[in-house]
Amino acid sequence: MSERPIVRVDGLDVFYGKSQILFDVGLELKQGRTLALLGRNGAGKSTTMKAIAGVAPPRRGVVEIAGANVAGRPPHVIARTGIGFVPEDRQIFPEHTVEENLEIGAKKGPGGQDAWSLKRVFEVFPLLEPLRYRMGGRLSGGEQQMLAIARTLMGNPVVLLLDEPSEGLAPIVVARIGELLRTLRATGATTLIAEQNMHFCLGVADDAVVIDKGSIVYRDTIAGLKANEEVRRRYLAM
Repeated sequence: MSERPIVRVDGLDVFYGKSQILFDVGLELKQGRTLALLGRNGAGKSTTMKAIAGVAPPRRGVVEIAGANVAGRPPHVIARTGIGFVPEDRQIFPEHTVEENLEIGAKKGPGGQDAWSLKRVFEVFPLLEPLRYRMGGRLSGGEQQMLAIARTLMGNPVVLLLDEPSEGLAPIVVARIGELLRTLRATGATTLIAEQNMHFCLGVADDAVVIDKGSIVYRDTIAGLKANEEVRRRYLAM
């Protein structure tokens, strides 16, 4: 595993109009690791993900993907560097089948990677295979979340960004999403997860950063966060 981070964010300031949302945000994600970006609702998690993906361009700062600064570049250009973004609202195509949604997302990775195919997706997401001809709009929330992740993987990303993957889902579905993310981690996937559900991340992440009021306030391993009651109480208790 390389010591150089595959994603490095430094000094990130992001505004929505005249309102500043992120203040000097910095984080690093190394190859083959899963990093949890944790914080309460409105702390700046989604904006950080959007800034990395190019959806919310930063006014200042660096977003490096594999050593190349892509801050401020259009989202489609950043996607070509290997960033796969699963937004909070999933954005599946409701009038297309599960299989068609997956085929829409299919492409090789930036280095010609083609490890993810329909066959492999259905092996890793066995619940989706019997639904392959069902319209996306007729799926449950959990099925849509799985489809959104699977569709992004069909693009053979170098880094997977997941924005609030457990939000609004029943506990049993959240458990299934957790199992899926552990499976992906075992394959060597590199993942950044934005979540307010700390307990969900304890079982799937290696490292953690905590964001509060648009600033990073804590960095450690997920085990270190689990042991730090003060940080959890101050920044993550609901």
